[in-house]
Amino acid sequence: MKVFGITGGTGAGKTTTLDVLAEMNVEILDCDVIYHELIQSSVTLKEALIHRFGNVLNEHGLDWKRLGTEVFHNPEALAELNDITLQFVEDEVHRRMALAEKEGRPGVAIDAIGLLESDVKNECDALVAITAPEEIRVQRIMQREGITEEYARSRVNAQKTDTYFRENCQYILENNSTEEAFREKTHALFSKLLKMEG
Repeated sequence: MKVFGITGGTGAGKTTTLDVLAEMNVEILDCDVIYHELIQSSVTLKEALIHRFGNVLNEHGLDWKRLGTEVFHNPEALAELNDITLQFVEDEVHRRMALAEKEGRPGVAIDAIGLLESDVKNECDALVAITAPEEIRVQRIMQREGITEEYARSRVNAQKTDTYFRENCQYILENNSTEEAFREKTHALFSKLLKMEG
């Protein structure tokens, strides 16, 4: 079973890539979704957070406001929060990878914002970055989230550059034309990667 690491900035087209992979029977592991599921369902994770940060729960689950006050102006506390949650997310990713292999899936795709900064990248057979010109990304984010151009541009500029992705990933999928053309390009690349040996 192949393991793909999928990364790239907001508005570049990762969702389209993951849709194509899902159609190819590849298991999609979105670390952000997994994180939010764990916050709701994992008693052990909640206990670990309470142990470190005090009672940061409310009737809806995690009290983001209270937790935010604890960590956002304290880099050390933020690093601890990230360490705690990352460990739980990584464990769940491994559990789901084993399940996908058991089911006979041809591959899993791990979608994570900090993929290139985490140890998970070492488990990937291929690291694939989705990139797109800044103007296209800004327009997509504005349409998707109903935000101003200024805010969309600041979001794009706050993220890693295409150069960073080119230097750290083996494959680049440039999303610079129609969605149909990008889907075809995506399908072609992953068909090739799924067939590769080793």
